[in-house]
Amino acid sequence: MEKRQVPYILILILSASLAFGLGRLSKIEEGKPALIIESQESEDIQIATSSKFVASKTGTKYYYPSCSGASRIKETNKVWFNTKEQAKRAGYSPATNCEGL
Repeated sequence: MEKRQVPYILILILSASLAFGLGRLSKIEEGKPALIIESQESEDIQIATSSKFVASKTGTKYYYPSCSGASRIKETNKVWFNTKEQAKRAGYSPATNCEGL
């Protein structure tokens, strides 16, 4: 065998191995069932999304849930209100850094 034939033989062997491996992989994937991911909402999430304002048990301001101040409140300290009036009656005032309050 000549030296210039060696690269061609190696390319042929590698190509055959790659083709066999890809064919084998496609057969393995063919038999697997489709993966379906479903999510379930918990009651806590439903309560939070139906409430429009949030405050901290230890604070004095109320926020929209999307405000940066609301994201700093620990979940265990969050108090939810449906209206601004409810929050005001509970002794909270609007946060000045939360637009629209």
